[in-house]
Amino acid sequence: MLFALPAALFSCGTSGNGNDDEDNAGTAIPGNIEVIYEANPKVFAEQDAMKAISDRLDEIQSLGTTVLWLMPIYEQGELKASGSPYCVKDYYSVNPEYGTAEDLKALVTKAHDLGMKVILDWVANHTSWDNAWITEHDDWYTKNSAGDIVSPNDTWTDVADLNYGNAELRSAMIAAMKHWVTEAGVDGFRCDFAEGVPYDFWSSAIAELRNVKSGLLMLAEGGTAASDLFAAGFDMVYGWSFGERLGDVFAGTASASELYETLAEEERTTPDGKFRMRYSTNHDRASDASTCPEALYKTEDGAMAAFVTAAFMGGVPMIYGSQEIGHLQRINFFVYDVMDWDSNPQVMQEYVDVMNVYVESAELRGGEMKHYDTGDVLSFHYPAADGRGLFVMVNTTGESLTVRTPMERAGGSVRNLMTGESSSLAATVSLDAYQYLIYETL
Repeated sequence: MLFALPAALFSCGTSGNGNDDEDNAGTAIPGNIEVIYEANPKVFAEQDAMKAISDRLDEIQSLGTTVLWLMPIYEQGELKASGSPYCVKDYYSVNPEYGTAEDLKALVTKAHDLGMKVILDWVANHTSWDNAWITEHDDWYTKNSAGDIVSPNDTWTDVADLNYGNAELRSAMIAAMKHWVTEAGVDGFRCDFAEGVPYDFWSSAIAELRNVKSGLLMLAEGGTAASDLFAAGFDMVYGWSFGERLGDVFAGTASASELYETLAEEERTTPDGKFRMRYSTNHDRASDASTCPEALYKTEDGAMAAFVTAAFMGGVPMIYGSQEIGHLQRINFFVYDVMDWDSNPQVMQEYVDVMNVYVESAELRGGEMKHYDTGDVLSFHYPAADGRGLFVMVNTTGESLTVRTPMERAGGSVRNLMTGESSSLAATVSLDAYQYLIYETL
């Protein structure tokens, strides 16, 4: 999917004082680019959200999206419920507030016509308290010593914990997942709290699902057990630690070097052919007042600079629906918070332009990433096989900074991929608050 080169530079940035060069590794995703867009139905419409998302698919695709991730679309529980879409009453039915199963099928078909895959959010660890399984198969649930069904923990009291020691439950869960593959044509799943479910279940489920439809994309929400999740068959796991450290860097509580170290550690636990999902925000972080974009990134420019970092620092970038219009405020995904998608066309265009550059620069990101110590300015370079490469600098602060250009980059010829302008890199580079620069090295 290709777009015309953007004509304008949208700069956002600050920087720090430069130091010496430093080596470290990160792995760039190869030519089969994936870009994920997370769609929370509750920010699209209070009724008929499936149709509202479908109506916006052209704009979603313009962001370079190849994978549309739908947050849980199933009928929600009401007993002891708090409004969470992760409280599933019926795995086989669409939330009537969102539309119908036919609306979902139409959305999937339209996405496929536009060259996008669709994955559903799957909640395998627990159900609502009014799910029919509780009355029909109470042995499918975890019980305490008194024989009472329990919640997974003291916080998630709106849901009941499932017992994966029961073989019938395992078969029923896999059958429910297969239903959406065969009946709606979905292309995979983002699996919620994947670490809370036995890994041998995931191994069986993923193998059976791929017997139904090859090429399914399986994304696991997880952090500490990434190696086990990859071994179970998942293609992609959250870049959990990277996302947290990125927020810390822009909040001023962690250094650029700590972000590089976190990236390197995640890469060490990511096997060849597998990937980490990179993001600057998601539904959990945007819902938490302490980690929503406004708290972490302060301004539209700060949020944009953080996203550029996440997108270009290796892995698979994810856009959380709302950030492309510069919405920095907290979004509680338990309630409706419908966006005005036309409220900030300049920020939307900037996201389109940045993702245009991301898609077009795939060949430049083919080699192993090298990062440099330039203080509060993130600086990293990917070499390409033909002698070219990609060089990115991001000011992570709200102040204008001048840094020393990394020694091996100084004096080199570059082309600014946001403006198309060619130049030579001077011995020092000045960046405005939260400004970023994306160069092709020649």
